[in-house]
Amino acid sequence: QVQLVESGGGLVQAGGSLRLSCAASGSIISINVMAWYRQAPGKQRELVAAVTRAGSTNYAESVKGRFAISRDNAKNTVSLQMNRLKPEDTAVYYCNADLRESGRNYLDRFWGQGTQVTVSS
Repeated sequence: QVQLVESGGGLVQAGGSLRLSCAASGSIISINVMAWYRQAPGKQRELVAAVTRAGSTNYAESVKGRFAISRDNAKNTVSLQMNRLKPEDTAVYYCNADLRESGRNYLDRFWGQGTQVTVSS
């Protein structure tokens, strides 16, 4: 059973920093893309940042220059360093991985449980 477990969320003042981490475990053959999404109250879930196995990254325009995504392929982990946080960054942040599970010949999408990030003004 594949699981994505997130950690690092919390309450921080505007201008502060948080680092989110996500560890994938289970019978994983390979992980293609790892990403962070977020969902604010009353809004749809949106992509924050994504990183391929080769290290190519994509960021939402709203977080470019402030957030940095990274991954450790050997450990099947992905992190999101969030700097200069703003109140509008407040959301539940979800770890995502498109991966191949043992016994499957296709990629499947898995999600973490979500971790709350609250930025006070």
